[in-house]
Amino acid sequence: VQPSPAQLGDTLSVTIDTQSDSPTPPTLTMQGQTYPAFAVGTRRYRAFLPTTPLDSPGTWTIEVTGDDTVKTIGVSVGDRDFPIQEIWLSPEVNAIEGTDYEFDLVEAFRALETPEQFWNGPFLDPSSGPISTVYGVRRYYNGEWAQDYYHRGLDYAAPEGDAVTAAASGRVSLTGYVADGFELHGNTVGIDHGQGVTTIYLHLSAIEVREGQMVQAGDIIGRVGSTGISTGPHLHWGLYIHGKSVDPIPWLERGFK
Repeated sequence: VQPSPAQLGDTLSVTIDTQSDSPTPPTLTMQGQTYPAFAVGTRRYRAFLPTTPLDSPGTWTIEVTGDDTVKTIGVSVGDRDFPIQEIWLSPEVNAIEGTDYEFDLVEAFRALETPEQFWNGPFLDPSSGPISTVYGVRRYYNGEWAQDYYHRGLDYAAPEGDAVTAAASGRVSLTGYVADGFELHGNTVGIDHGQGVTTIYLHLSAIEVREGQMVQAGDIIGRVGSTGISTGPHLHWGLYIHGKSVDPIPWLERGFK
């Protein structure tokens, strides 16, 4: 299991060596949820497991089922200090709750479990702008504590119209437009990188790809904007593991081959 020890927000990468040629891959259970493993070699599998700021630190147990047996391993997940912000929204913006249409599409996108691995090596920054808001920030909105909220990604401060690029190779599996009901997310692109890894790009002024299109790392997929709930032009970029938002920084710094 890597990294070890880990901290909240990390992606846990678990490598499993098996002794049989069973066509059924191992499965892993952690914190009451079951996750798939994918083949990465002969009798070798890998699974990514998400941790988030809403979890509790401590020694977590990972249960691996395969080869007609069950094995367990403990991993230390340390606490982490996440910044706190106060955000003030105008009454008009604060009244926007989003639509079932956009929430359903985004949820379905994050749930993708494509067996192929499309990416290779570290991810790339999707914008040339500086990071203005880090992952995991907790917030007060108009003076009220957002109990189950944390900032699910990185914000890049960049001017309207700047290029937004694919962080890694993958398939465009979501395009959402304000005109069709993406009131909260704004114009949105989602890329499926395979094996439960997805990235999402929000608040775009323009989308320059189509659903089903394969893209390579660095390809232009859209333009920075301020659509949806946004206080100014920027790119919000999120990275999800099996539907849960994790810190993208380790994917940028060292990657997961």
